[in-house]
Amino acid sequence: MNSPVSEPSDHKQSNFLRQIIENDLAQGTYASRHWGGSPGDAAHHAQGTVDPARVRLRFPPEPNGYLHVGHAKSICLNFGLARDYGGVCHLRFDDTNPEKEDEEYVRSIVDSVRWLGFNWESGGTSHLYQASDYFDFMCRAAEYLIEAGHAYVDEQSPEEMRANRGDFGKPGVDSPFRGRTPAENLARFHGMRDGQLADGAAVLRAKIDMASPNINMRDPAIYRIRRATHHNTGDRWCIYPMYTFAHPIEDALEQITHSLCTLEFEDQRPFYDWVLERLAEGGLLSAPPPRQYEFARLNLTYVITSKRKLAQLVNEQRVSGWDDPRMPTIVGLRRRGYTAEAIQLFAERIGVTKSDSWIDYSTLEGALRDTLDATAKRAMAVLDPVKLVITNWDALHGAGTLDDCSAPINPHAPDQGRRSFQFGKELWIERTDYEETPPKGFHRLYPPQTAADGSTKPGNRVRLKYGHVVQCTGAVRNEQGHITEVHAELVPDTKSGTPGADAIKVKGVITWVGVHDAVPAEVRLYERLFNDAHPDAGGKNFLDNLNPDSLRTVQAYLEPSLASAGVDDRFQFERHGYFVADRRDHHPDKPVFNRTTGLRDSWGK
Repeated sequence: MNSPVSEPSDHKQSNFLRQIIENDLAQGTYASRHWGGSPGDAAHHAQGTVDPARVRLRFPPEPNGYLHVGHAKSICLNFGLARDYGGVCHLRFDDTNPEKEDEEYVRSIVDSVRWLGFNWESGGTSHLYQASDYFDFMCRAAEYLIEAGHAYVDEQSPEEMRANRGDFGKPGVDSPFRGRTPAENLARFHGMRDGQLADGAAVLRAKIDMASPNINMRDPAIYRIRRATHHNTGDRWCIYPMYTFAHPIEDALEQITHSLCTLEFEDQRPFYDWVLERLAEGGLLSAPPPRQYEFARLNLTYVITSKRKLAQLVNEQRVSGWDDPRMPTIVGLRRRGYTAEAIQLFAERIGVTKSDSWIDYSTLEGALRDTLDATAKRAMAVLDPVKLVITNWDALHGAGTLDDCSAPINPHAPDQGRRSFQFGKELWIERTDYEETPPKGFHRLYPPQTAADGSTKPGNRVRLKYGHVVQCTGAVRNEQGHITEVHAELVPDTKSGTPGADAIKVKGVITWVGVHDAVPAEVRLYERLFNDAHPDAGGKNFLDNLNPDSLRTVQAYLEPSLASAGVDDRFQFERHGYFVADRRDHHPDKPVFNRTTGLRDSWGK
């Protein structure tokens, strides 16, 4: 996927990031850059050849949770740009916070990126990296900054540091430890590294400008003490770099050209550049350095993307897990029935901008429908069944006789063939397809009606899709008044596909499943998890906006072709929408299907 190309194809939507990359390629900004075959410092890359990748980008998730639809936008953006401009995109785990990270999340991230259709292989080399593999260099870089007078160990309490930092209207106050000599600071930093100081007793800070109008430049912390077992390095370290210090170093070691971040990192860009400039001055990192560019993150209605809040939903069992089909996680979307193609199409349609805006959830569902319409197999299903009895079937066809019927597996792909099912005396139909007293415009089954003049109007005729025309004669109710059977008579010589099929015109067509060959199944009807388009905006408690009807489970009957459905197989249940065999619970002996989305956007209508 990372094979070189001259320029992106014409159908790709231009944006400011593409323009930046195209300008850099035209100017040869990174043309002389060397690649040592793996991440490394300036000396390592100097020994390599001119980098065969025209650009290098990266997707750098922290393995502290499952990826969500916002990450999917970033994945498509970074890997897509690398693909389109003859470059390479690295997958890097930003694992600098051992308390929240776990190998489970690492595995899920790898699986999600692959499922979305991307990989990090190029020229037979895997570009999957971990920030924790660079801890030795980061410690060395911190020592250099100390020796050069650019960093110091601060032993103020967290409260003192917070108070002395100032605010937007007041400059910060120098720490009483800011004037230590480089030798004193280096010895104290080694004490931090060697476990001689307690957690929280000291931090290493960059020495920049406590009066800077950008508060992020007021001597930010670059190392802290944290005794925690790391999923990759174990207990080797008791100090860990801060993300804002580690991130530019990771980019530089990997020779990233364009470091793409969301807008909340815009204020951190000066510190990003400061770190790279200082370390390049010391000969530790190569030139030219990576450059950071910011774009608007994905804001999707009816969705929350805070990992903390998503974890709360899981931990409080408001959902069944990270892969609950109502969750905006990639594993949740996949289990819901979303395709990788749909998510890529969605990312392309929403584009990339520098300003925040809200994307309506219907845009994501629309991309899904546009991919599934052409690819999903068709099937009939009855989700709220009531039995339809053809009372004259035995007289016309003989008791126990069944009539073979068929329909296209996919009308957009005739080469896929046809699916088969049988029409008989007893069928399942939707309960809503019968009305005792039909409202105006109702064209499905209803019994004979008495007109105002006392005359009797015959029961309505409908076509049972791919089968015959029937005429309703009435219904049977139980002692509680609930309808248990609908009765109708077959209209002879009206089978679909036969010469007499068009002899009788009807306004209503309904779907059905034969009682004799129906596949019983559990069908889960999912709606959006939240009723509010902005469930956590403005300080709202997102839990108050949970949709109590986000999941309804029904016992349904499906046509026999679905008996062989496999996990992840996607179908259009005619009339009802798109469904998928559940990844976790579906089994041929106990089928379980999830509703992915309806045939059209009906939310709130």
